Amino acid sequence: MKVDVGFIGLGIMGGPIAANLRKAGYPLIVHDIDRALAAPLIAAGAIWADTPLQVAAGAEIVFTSLPGPIEVEAVALGVDGLLAGMRPNGAYFDLSTNSPTLVRRISVAFAERGTHMLDAPVSGEKKGAISGKLAIWVGGDKAVFDRYKPVLDAIGDQAHYCGAIGAGSIAKLVHNLSSACIQTSLAETFTLGVKAGLEPLALFEAVQQGALGRRRTFDGFINVLANKFDPPSFALRLQHKDVSLATALGRELGVPMRMSSLALEEITEALARGWGGRGSPVSTLLQQERAGVSLAVDEDRLEPLRKSRNA
Repeated sequence: MKVDVGFIGLGIMGGPIAANLRKAGYPLIVHDIDRALAAPLIAAGAIWADTPLQVAAGAEIVFTSLPGPIEVEAVALGVDGLLAGMRPNGAYFDLSTNSPTLVRRISVAFAERGTHMLDAPVSGEKKGAISGKLAIWVGGDKAVFDRYKPVLDAIGDQAHYCGAIGAGSIAKLVHNLSSACIQTSLAETFTLGVKAGLEPLALFEAVQQGALGRRRTFDGFINVLANKFDPPSFALRLQHKDVSLATALGRELGVPMRMSSLALEEITEALARGWGGRGSPVSTLLQQERAGVSLAVDEDRLEPLRKSRNA
């Protein structure tokens, strides 16, 4: 599939992604507020455009990789922006981490002009942008996603359709928020271990061999999706005992334990429900109740996921 591709935003992520499109043989028209960033791509055969509008006019499919919502809105809807130049039935994929509310608004504006906007944030950092090992989470028209899937495959190895417009951005925000929360928790628990007397590397080498350390970040959450807490592989009452001991150690050593104390409160509330003999992830039901949603998924839909994670 050799369509004309436009690319705006040639920074840390955008530059390597655009380079991979050019390596895949796609005719490329590029733009950035810093023209110097386009020099390697122009040397490789890309064409420079002075404005986003010119990019849109010269391409069937356009990508943006920008810092955030303010820049995306300006490029998409501003003076000399993409909207005025998009071809009928063309497609605009925003690779930025963005606001679901904004991408929905942009999508409506594009639809009124007979063209398509899809949110398609990526994950994989600079290394993944260079190697092409990127997750791409796409929200928008499924038929448009399918049509341009070969182009997406030139820049990432995990292009995944998430649902209607905004779904890709939601997935990205959940991913990055999970990362931030986990990072904060690990900072807390590791400072406890070091202050208690362990050398940092020795501590890391030890815990990475435990049950949590040996599996990928989200593997254990599959049982939450399955709503499966019985029989327990690790009972809630035992988790409560362990977290109580750890937070008590933190108090003894004067280590702030904000995240851990919150976790203990959650586990204690679940224990008060009479769930002590159930699997420890049962405490996640409390948040589901508070949010007014269920995370339960039919087992037949989860089985392929289990097999792929165990492959």
